Amino acid sequence: MKKYEKLKIVMIGAGSCSFCPATLNDILLSDKLNSLPLSVCLMDIDAHALEVSFGYAQEAVKYAKREIDLTRTLDLDEALKDADFVIDAIEIDRYHYWSMDFHIPRRYGFRQVYGENGGPGGMFHTLRNIGPVLHIAERMEAICPEAWLINYTNPEAKLVEAVLKLTKINAVGVCHGFEMGCDQIAQILERDRKTLEIEGYGLNHFGWMTRVADKETGEDLYPLLKEREKESHWLARWDEVGLSRMMLRTYGLYPYPGTNHIGEYIAWSDQFLASQQIQYFFDPVNEKPWETKKHPRFVYDFCSNPTNIPYSEKDGDKDEEYRQCFVIGEGGLWKSHEYGIPIIEAIAFDEEVLIPSLNRLNYGHIPGVMDGLCVEGPCIVNGKGIELQKVDPLPVAVTAMINQQGAVTELVIEAYREKSRNKLLQAMLLDPTVSNYNNCVALIDEMFEREKELLPEMNW
Repeated sequence: MKKYEKLKIVMIGAGSCSFCPATLNDILLSDKLNSLPLSVCLMDIDAHALEVSFGYAQEAVKYAKREIDLTRTLDLDEALKDADFVIDAIEIDRYHYWSMDFHIPRRYGFRQVYGENGGPGGMFHTLRNIGPVLHIAERMEAICPEAWLINYTNPEAKLVEAVLKLTKINAVGVCHGFEMGCDQIAQILERDRKTLEIEGYGLNHFGWMTRVADKETGEDLYPLLKEREKESHWLARWDEVGLSRMMLRTYGLYPYPGTNHIGEYIAWSDQFLASQQIQYFFDPVNEKPWETKKHPRFVYDFCSNPTNIPYSEKDGDKDEEYRQCFVIGEGGLWKSHEYGIPIIEAIAFDEEVLIPSLNRLNYGHIPGVMDGLCVEGPCIVNGKGIELQKVDPLPVAVTAMINQQGAVTELVIEAYREKSRNKLLQAMLLDPTVSNYNNCVALIDEMFEREKELLPEMNW
């Protein structure tokens, strides 16, 4: 067990508008981390984004009155030198490529929603990000082999599984989907989230709440949850949780984090996501988003009321997004609900904590789920590392759906390693959203042409 007398945290993808401010704020608000000599290095391949994030970081450090050795670099090896913890959240032209992941499989008739982590779109998303994430891990092997990789990059489970199987780096996947599900349950129960004790596990973006109880009395609140769900207005936040409610009725457990995420893994979800019709909508007659790189607007779901936008509104550019995100608000620094910094605190100070939802490899921890699959579940974190906890089996149907996705993930990783489009075809034909062999082959060829600048070389 390593004893930390000083700390160096590296943030890769520091130009991320959501990742950088939240992570940096959590570091600055942590008295534990700041009790040791602390270095924070921001790294990105986009020089402009890096300067914006570094400027924010300087202001935040000054505002927090912390003594931190703050640096930035465009060079990965320089960033990794003497690193103890490496946090990555990377993506190139996220919405430009994500809009392809969404539209093109659907053009071939596949019933895919969202296209971020599941379905054919999720597979191409994996193949774009697996190389860069593995490169980070491989450079860590050479420069800081004892450092932990804390991954925020999607597709979360597929990338973490690749790192843990193809490198020797300790890695963990972090996602806030579990907390989103907890908030939804609290809303249905009309209870303060802090009064509830909730447990859940499964696959990233396809997890299942197995226990809902009163934190003070221990009373099982699942019967009340089912009763309240049936009594609730059917259209309440329907685009976000309509599918979740139907799955609760069908399988007896509440899934998380929401329709557009859990719906990626099943074939019949599209009727429960009305906003799929306007996600990345464009007029093909006069708009060519993948040629002009003027990507269509991303719509998360209808709960944010995107159709209420005034006629006069114009979408901002990237600099406008930076101006909105990289700023210290009137309330000062805010603490996020992400798990990354609590993980670092627990390991560095050997303080045992239970973190309710992290992504690690399953080896009998969830009975019935295939070994070697990166699953999401409760973990004990301390100076020895991160240990996934053994839990009870999930329902047979749920386990079967998770295992199907586990096989898909294994095939996608093999396809990358073997540079094999044929293995990718096997993965795609196994996915429940796919329905036509010829169209699968055509989709693979088209996507490799359209995304050739980021996809790895793979052949038939």
